[in-house]
Amino acid sequence: MICKIRYTPEAQRDMDAVWDGVLEASDDYNTADRYAEEFSDEIAKKKEYPHSGIPLEYNGLFTGYYSVIYKAYRAFYRVRDEYIEVLRIVLIKQDYMKILIDHAGQSVSETPDSTFHEELKARGEELGVYTKV
Repeated sequence: MICKIRYTPEAQRDMDAVWDGVLEASDDYNTADRYAEEFSDEIAKKKEYPHSGIPLEYNGLFTGYYSVIYKAYRAFYRVRDEYIEVLRIVLIKQDYMKILIDHAGQSVSETPDSTFHEELKARGEELGVYTKV
C-alpha cells in the first residue's frame, strides 16, 4: 500500500522556516525552492515503505516516531493507518526529543505510542530528561 503524506501545521511552518533559512544563507530563491523540494521528495520516498525511516528510540524502546534526514534537517513522522503524518522538521543539532514531546502537548501517558510509555513505566522510567539518541 502506498501511503499519503500529511504535514501537521507545525511541520508546514517548519518547512517554511527551512526555506527561509536557505534563502537567507544563499540569497537565492531558486536555491531555497530546490532545497525545500528535494527535502519534500526525501520524505515522499517513505510513501511505499513507511517503516523504512530511522526509528527513534528512547532508552532502547521504540517511541512510535521515524525520521528522515536531509542535509542539516531531520523530519519526524509517525505511520498512521493510511497515511504518514509529518510532525516536525528540525535542525539536526536541536534537542529534537524535547521538541517532539512539547509538540505532543500531552502528559507522558498520552503521547503517541502508549506501548512505549507503558514499557518505560514498567522499567521505572519516564520521559523527563531529554537526551539525544
